[in-house]
Amino acid sequence: MATDNKNRISVSEMIEEQKKKRKFLNQLEKLIPTLLLIIASLSVLTTVGIVYTLLAESVAFFRNVPILDFFTGTILKPLSQNPEFGVLPLLNGTIISTVIAMLVAGPIGMMSAIYLSEYAPDHVRRVLKPLLEILAGVPTIVYGFFAFTFVTPLLRMVFPSIEATNILSPGIIMGVMIIPMIASLSEDAMSSVPNSIREGALALGSTKLETTFKVVIPAALSGIIASFVLGISRAIGETMIVAIASGSSKNFTFDITQSMQTMTAYIVEVAGGEAAAGTTIYYSLYAVALTLFVFTLIMNLLAKYISRKFREEY
Repeated sequence: MATDNKNRISVSEMIEEQKKKRKFLNQLEKLIPTLLLIIASLSVLTTVGIVYTLLAESVAFFRNVPILDFFTGTILKPLSQNPEFGVLPLLNGTIISTVIAMLVAGPIGMMSAIYLSEYAPDHVRRVLKPLLEILAGVPTIVYGFFAFTFVTPLLRMVFPSIEATNILSPGIIMGVMIIPMIASLSEDAMSSVPNSIREGALALGSTKLETTFKVVIPAALSGIIASFVLGISRAIGETMIVAIASGSSKNFTFDITQSMQTMTAYIVEVAGGEAAAGTTIYYSLYAVALTLFVFTLIMNLLAKYISRKFREEY
């Protein structure tokens, strides 16, 4: 009889313990959505904080410099006795370096992706793709010194008049740096196209090349565009390569053999210089950063629209 009471008490305790455990799990389950919402909101709140900081500090800059002069001025002399703050030299250097980088990275990255996705045997793909992606792990400061000490002397053999710091050399090296990004993401997009589509095209008499360019690439166009957009954004935001190899001359020119400065390089120069907080030079840092932010945002929105327009659903 005592044994039965003991077993009954043990069972009752187990049931009570399970109830408490279930109650705790239910309370935890109710807290999980709130916790996940907070975590998901961190990126949004961070973006809001960045935009607020850029806007607040830029307003202080535009109180001293007319906004029209800033966006249409071709002269940037922040340290002059009569300083001028025209952003066009920086915008020009940023666009030119990005165009050069994409002219290098676009064709090479795309051709690499086509080979890896459509032509390379499995054992070759497993070796080549990781080797290609190693380039993405090289520190950008190494790329910068490589552009300055190796690529520029080589370019001088072809263009003797090229300056020691120029926009061509860092543009080329930025392109080399971006190749793995475009190649890897484009290859992933092309590999995700169902084989049945390839087989159907081949069964209709298309060659391998025709199938690649007329079937696979259009089907993967959304992912390919995304890879190019990421590459462009990476080139626009690159800092160390252009800061080392392109110099700090704020020239408004289209001569790629001359020294130019990009928006990111200017931000580094001002942030690491002796510009006192509260001065016009100091606030120009935020105005340039805001311009870079808006420029990148517009480009990403445009790319998203293009990507959505050409997206194929399978």
